[in-house]
Amino acid sequence: MERNLTSGSVLRNILQFSVPYLLSYFLQTLYGMADLFIIGQFEGVASTTAVSVGSQVMHMITVVLVGLAMGTTVSVARATGAGDRRQATAAIGSTVTLFTVLSLVLTAVLLACVRPIVAVMSTPSEAAAGTADYLTICFLGIPCITAYNIISSIFRGLGDSKSPLYFVAVACAANILLDYLFMGALHMGPSGAALGTTLSQALSVAVSLFVILRRQTGITLRRSDLRPRRAVLGRLLKIGLPVALQDGFIQVSFLIISIIANRRGLSDAAAVGIVEKIIGFLFLVPSSMLSTVSALGAQNIGAGRQDRAVRTLRYAILIAAGFGLCAGLAVQWLAEPVVSLFTRDPAVITAGGQYIRGYIWDCLFAGIHFCFSGYFCACGRSELSFLHNILAIFLVRIPGVALASRLFAGTLFPMGLATVFGSILSVAICLGAYRWLRRKDRAPAPAGR
Repeated sequence: MERNLTSGSVLRNILQFSVPYLLSYFLQTLYGMADLFIIGQFEGVASTTAVSVGSQVMHMITVVLVGLAMGTTVSVARATGAGDRRQATAAIGSTVTLFTVLSLVLTAVLLACVRPIVAVMSTPSEAAAGTADYLTICFLGIPCITAYNIISSIFRGLGDSKSPLYFVAVACAANILLDYLFMGALHMGPSGAALGTTLSQALSVAVSLFVILRRQTGITLRRSDLRPRRAVLGRLLKIGLPVALQDGFIQVSFLIISIIANRRGLSDAAAVGIVEKIIGFLFLVPSSMLSTVSALGAQNIGAGRQDRAVRTLRYAILIAAGFGLCAGLAVQWLAEPVVSLFTRDPAVITAGGQYIRGYIWDCLFAGIHFCFSGYFCACGRSELSFLHNILAIFLVRIPGVALASRLFAGTLFPMGLATVFGSILSVAICLGAYRWLRRKDRAPAPAGR
């Protein structure tokens, strides 16, 4: 399972690590897209909106957990690069204990807050009951979501991005079959979508634990390793907490955008929800580059190969930016046909086409700053990633979308385009932070040290 990424071709390592990660992320995203697609075939706009709003909330929770787990990926990767198995085991043990407690607390709190969350989201009244049912069932599955993502973060820190792909492939296939059963055959609506997702995630965790127990994975945890250690938890949280907060604020900004759209009416609410799913799919490449740069960069920095970490960053930027440019050009011609895959409502298709034509360019610029964020995490400076994202969100993204919605009531295109300028600011800040880090790395040590 463990794979050394500190030697050989940098570009080949990027591709060999990122492609399985990209495929696993694609399958995870397919969860939400499958729910939205299938319910659109059997239910009306109200049910589609309920699943759209509910899945946005669940996506926010998931990305925060994944962001917090970045501390595990980087800590395990650095220890692996340095050949320090004891430190890697300590990081894994502390991670298991921390996230077990966190998932149980989070489940209890969220179950008590279902109705307030539905209200805060400004969910249209026609979709409120369905959204509440969807969230209640999904919140019960949070321990499974947490377990899957923690197992995946550990594997990726060890250089193995293939095993998580196999686990999520099983879950994705089960989710699609269960969706057709619960929503198609049994007509359970949003509750059926949530139940299918929750049961498939539980199956994914069961399969991953079975595989870990049956084969030699290189992980040997003793009971003493599960005892929390302040120094180890400190390292995990120093990296993971800023990323989790950053990802949380990013998702909050998306939710605020959804709230703005919800207040424009049911058609615009459904359109924005559908486009968010499509954009989430297209963002798989930038997201895979972020995790690839984090894991490969951390292993190489742990092995004292800073030059390879920098080359990893540069290759990843070229891949992410090239993909973003191609996607942006293609969507200008394919906007309505893509949106129509998820709805038959003409008004929703028109509004969705407007929104995605502007929003799609965020894929280009976000791809660049995602790569920088991965590099900052690998360097143990995830607070820089937090900084550029927070400034972009509160100075540009949210005010820009709110202003565009107010000035252009007849079209969603300006709202989509307004999101792009936030990423442009992030890229500018990232370039400055990167140059500062590089100068700091090259600076000679003070005399006498």
